[in-house]
Amino acid sequence: MSEMREATFLILTALADEVRHGYGIVQEVSALSEGRVALLPGTLYAALDRLAAQGLVERDREEVVEGRLRRYYRLAEHGRTALAAESARLRQLSTAADARLRTLRPRSV
Repeated sequence: MSEMREATFLILTALADEVRHGYGIVQEVSALSEGRVALLPGTLYAALDRLAAQGLVERDREEVVEGRLRRYYRLAEHGRTALAAESARLRQLSTAADARLRTLRPRSV
């Protein structure tokens, strides 16, 4: 898999520790990104459909709560592998950037 979009990375991360329904995913993505990423329902469900078609997430179950359908999703095994690979890629890039920043000399004014 190639480099992930930030929203994809955050959705998969939100599902890494537990099964969540759509609104739970929206809340977790917002928390993970410290409010920088706010997924709208249409965007989220389009992403979940795409991720399910790629085998990264799976529907876990559906239930009706207060007259509304609530769909729950979980991270698929392929999604776990892809998330681990992307996390390692980002960590390697971050490590390289940190190493270069440590070698910077202050600019003289």
